Amino acid sequence: MATFHTETVQSGLALSRLHILFHSVALLFLYYYRISHILLEPSFVWIFMTIAELIFGELWLFKQAFRWRPVSRAVMPEKLPSDGKLPALDIFVCTVDPEKEPTVQVMDTVISAIAMDYPSNKLAVYLSDDGGCPVTLYGIREASRFAKEWVPFCRKYGINSRCPKAFFSPMGEDERELLLLRNHEFLAEQEQLKAKYNIMQKNIDEFGRDPKNRSIVFDRPARIEIINEQSEIPLVVYVSRERRPNVPHTYKGGALNTLLRVSGLFSNGPYVLVVDCDMYCNDPSSAKQAMCFFLDPETSKDIAFVQFPQMFHNLSMKDIYDSQHRHAFTTMWQGMDGLRGPGLSGSGNYLSRSALIFPSPYEKDGYEHNAQNKFGNSTMYIESLKAIQGQQTYKTSISRNVILQEAEAVASCSYEIDTNWGNEARFSYVILLESTVTGYLLHCRGWRSTYLYPKRPCFLGCAPTDFMEGMLQLVKWSSELFLLGISKYSPFTYGISRIPILHNFTFCYFTSTCQYIVALIVYGIIPQVCFLKGTPVFPKVTEPWFVVFAILYVSSQSQHLIEVLYGGGSLGTWWDEQRIWIVKSIVGGIFGSILAIKKRFGLNKAKFILSNKVVAKEKFEKYEQGKFEFEGAALFMSPLVGLLIVNILCFFGGLWRLFNVKDFEKMSGQLFLLGYLAALSYPIFEGIITMKSKVQ
Repeated sequence: MATFHTETVQSGLALSRLHILFHSVALLFLYYYRISHILLEPSFVWIFMTIAELIFGELWLFKQAFRWRPVSRAVMPEKLPSDGKLPALDIFVCTVDPEKEPTVQVMDTVISAIAMDYPSNKLAVYLSDDGGCPVTLYGIREASRFAKEWVPFCRKYGINSRCPKAFFSPMGEDERELLLLRNHEFLAEQEQLKAKYNIMQKNIDEFGRDPKNRSIVFDRPARIEIINEQSEIPLVVYVSRERRPNVPHTYKGGALNTLLRVSGLFSNGPYVLVVDCDMYCNDPSSAKQAMCFFLDPETSKDIAFVQFPQMFHNLSMKDIYDSQHRHAFTTMWQGMDGLRGPGLSGSGNYLSRSALIFPSPYEKDGYEHNAQNKFGNSTMYIESLKAIQGQQTYKTSISRNVILQEAEAVASCSYEIDTNWGNEARFSYVILLESTVTGYLLHCRGWRSTYLYPKRPCFLGCAPTDFMEGMLQLVKWSSELFLLGISKYSPFTYGISRIPILHNFTFCYFTSTCQYIVALIVYGIIPQVCFLKGTPVFPKVTEPWFVVFAILYVSSQSQHLIEVLYGGGSLGTWWDEQRIWIVKSIVGGIFGSILAIKKRFGLNKAKFILSNKVVAKEKFEKYEQGKFEFEGAALFMSPLVGLLIVNILCFFGGLWRLFNVKDFEKMSGQLFLLGYLAALSYPIFEGIITMKSKVQ
């Protein structure tokens, strides 16, 4: 049977598993040492240290599931059926606020989606304007007009960088020079297109100068507009769902659910691409790459989604905030892919519409039972579900005006409230869409997913380049992960009987990361205060038990270092990741837990945290230099500053005492810990001093 992709288990698997066993044995020795000491001489210090080390050990154990069977995949799109036999594909792009998501940038993403290397009659692009801003509607009209010339140009010359901004920027210089060598007509056409692109940008910017055109409309009816349905480019549809101040607004998740219904009435593609408004399509072949899994005879039956890594065009050489999420996209996702597949990220994922409708890959006949309670009272939308099973959906006699009226009805803010639309699906898709475990419930229902990390990034976005934006995003993710962990769908209860144990461990890890804060606060205060007082919390350096602690430290750090080097990183990358992991664990743990608890008990008014895609020049220059920027992040910095002060005072006070008392043997472990933390904290300390000097 022909297959369209290959799977390769990463090398060194036996050695990696041997290391897991070795480290586990060392952990058992550590726990024996701690517990036996507590039984002989109980003290609060040792009890807290033991609790912290139990947490570190628990999370380390869960994390090894990612390392159990990591795989890499390659695709063979040349083996796919001809273009005429490819299934239809709908692309969803969501935007809200032109102030934080510049309209020209959003239109670059839309144009790159329109220009995808996929048959135009099988492709549809939907833009959700959740702010109802006039400039967004104006922008997509301008973008569609430009795309009618841009798409034929891209197809004629086989252009890869189909985002016009990227193609005309220095990033596209190599490709432009190569095309010029091949075809002398290219230069003239390129200059014409560049001039028209500049005009498009100018028109949108001028229209957006009026504040009324950029303002979010919080009280509005639904508006659906077909921007293009001519054959030269794909179908383009503008969607602005109804919004009322007194009706709950589920933000991006709700917008995507609306797009699912609206697209079901127009194009009803069996597959859907979700892409952030700032994450343009960098490789036009990504759709065909995804189809290598959806159409593969061996995997097509139960694949819910294909996830691509989120990659960024504005990363500096020294990515101090780890905005690229290297560990997640090179270690975690590939490790999950070797089990039953990764979780769903907020962007760059191709989804099967079936997975969002049917309860499992083996139960696709029950959607008609009680359909109106599950999917709402739109008979036209319910009829569209038949197409997923290969049945004919629409009659040609249905006019566009009738479909538009029905689309506005399913885009009303009350549509989901009036229906009992699959509470479990609502929880997974609406509430947790942007977190790393959105696909968790899909896996619980028997679906699988897959992960593809191609050499050329298929999607490129704009990463946070200052501390504040990065932490806002992190707190949002952490709170939703915490909520999943304490919900009835927790992997500790709901998932344990529905997902293979190792795969479930990966979701247990995600939902337990807030526990790090307990262990880090203990390790960030108790050894320091005890060092100042001369109270040992680790064995003497001359005792055999000290070797156990040393082995565990070297073992965990070497594991991380090998992964960084294997992934193309450096010693500097490893060191920076050590620092930002501690920072993110503290900030995400504290503020993510607080936000989750407030949400759980209804103490927090629902608020959408939108990442700012506008990068200030001064902040970006500091980011390029590898310097921390803490402006506007005083609240997030408060626990870090507190721990930093404790460490500095105890470090220098303890050194003074150590040189006087000279008890180096029993205090060596704490001296190393404080020195290690001081070295990690230096750039943060430097950033705080810089921030204070600016304020003064």
